[in-house]
Amino acid sequence: MKKIGFLSFGHWNASRDSTVRSARDVLHQSIDLAVAAEELGADGAYFRVHHFAQQLASPFPLLAAIGARTRRIEIGTGVIDMRYENPFYMVEDAGAADLISDGRLQLGISRGSPEQVIEGWRHFGYAPPEGGTDSDLGRRHGEVFLELLKGEGFARPNPRPMFPNPPGLLRLEPHSPGLRDRIWWGSASNATATWAAQRGMNLQSSTLKADESGEPFHVQQARQIRVFRQAWTDAGHAREPRVSVSRSIFALMNDRDRAYFGRDHSSDQIGLIDNMRAVFGRSYAAEPDVLVEQLRADEAIAEADTLLLTVPNMLGVDYNAHVIESILTHVAPALGWR
Repeated sequence: MKKIGFLSFGHWNASRDSTVRSARDVLHQSIDLAVAAEELGADGAYFRVHHFAQQLASPFPLLAAIGARTRRIEIGTGVIDMRYENPFYMVEDAGAADLISDGRLQLGISRGSPEQVIEGWRHFGYAPPEGGTDSDLGRRHGEVFLELLKGEGFARPNPRPMFPNPPGLLRLEPHSPGLRDRIWWGSASNATATWAAQRGMNLQSSTLKADESGEPFHVQQARQIRVFRQAWTDAGHAREPRVSVSRSIFALMNDRDRAYFGRDHSSDQIGLIDNMRAVFGRSYAAEPDVLVEQLRADEAIAEADTLLLTVPNMLGVDYNAHVIESILTHVAPALGWR
């Protein structure tokens, strides 16, 4: 049994052919898609976070709104770029959103990916530590965030407070118990997967990773997951970790599907991202019986417990609900995922 959710990059574009023409459109449609996905039986609604772009950027108002409109589905990010975040304020936002959703938040965080502007995090008031890099900045913010999520007091109370204080040092509020165990790290390499495991974070592995062996993407990603699980065991954590992979998967059920994706015969691609040689995973688009055989051969999907379907959000809520339903109904059962 795998958990199956969707991952939306939250694009909008004012072009005549777009069904998502404004920020308002993408926010409302993201809520509606999460509600529809829950009704279809999907397990998760996840959203990408980008800054200085016509994409979703501030996740917590959206996550809280979805939490208030749904009852069962997991709600998460994939991922929040920690180079841009104040971990203290983020703990308060995350705690509130998690409480609104009754503990369904699954937060993917990371060092982040290339953005639309040069060193955009500097505009947010952040800079790498002396002699460090922006990766160091993101990981440091992540570590502070994790420490604060424990809910331990650290701030000295005012001896003349406006309201009475509980005894001892004060923590940030609201505190949501259990959220610390539902933090994921978006990793693109074996080394950062190990780093995440050592710190007790779940693993999000996306549709690209550092090309560390020249092997097919899914083979390298499967090895990354095994490295993560071994590091988790070596660290002695008490609970079982979770691992997600994301894929673009389209079941060709009708002429519209074939028009959009029927010519998609993609394969792994190699490129440079932040001066790193990266391998980008293929998309899958075929009739359901063909998809079943293709996905059965994907080693990384077999290693993971959670599959996130990257959806073409600009095609609208109804079409994306159809994409999700097609996988849940015609593909997942044949693979033993349902």
